[in-house]
Amino acid sequence: MPRRQRSLQPGHYYHLYNRGNNRQTIFFERENYLYFLKKFRYFVAAKTVHVVAYCLMPNHYHLLIYLREENLSAAMHRFTMSYTHAINRRYDRCGALFQGRFRLIHVDSDEYLLNLTRYIHLNPVKDGFVKRPEEWEFSSYHEYVNLRSGTLPQPQYVLPQVGSAEAYRQFVASCNFQSLSALELDF
Repeated sequence: MPRRQRSLQPGHYYHLYNRGNNRQTIFFERENYLYFLKKFRYFVAAKTVHVVAYCLMPNHYHLLIYLREENLSAAMHRFTMSYTHAINRRYDRCGALFQGRFRLIHVDSDEYLLNLTRYIHLNPVKDGFVKRPEEWEFSSYHEYVNLRSGTLPQPQYVLPQVGSAEAYRQFVASCNFQSLSALELDF
């Protein structure tokens, strides 16, 4: 099957996402989430992208990135293969972990960028895992509202649109989930 061509341009934002093959789990325990972030930093974020926001869910992930280099597909391939091999070894499984190649959507406006970060950060609330986004450990929401000082996400791409960490917290809290339906993914 031929690979589809993706027109990716450095200097643009993209929403990357994928889920487990057959909608199955891709994170089995806390250490898997941490390992995923570590490997993503090593294979992709170190040279290719800046991470704007992320959320890792038990059977899928969302990564909002600012593209720095054109080689995203190759970097993502190395990353997902590395993570898959490690999970397969650790849990004595074989075969594909992810449902095909990662998917992506070009983020073409500041308004979309801001609303997409809210969608990503509210994903664990929307899916019923927690009542408030700060209760979900595997999200960049903590960096956005100054609850954690991580080095992977870079909220400075978004926070100037709302003014401050507290304003972002209020922006997220003011969301009605019907407004998020326009951002729902088909996957």
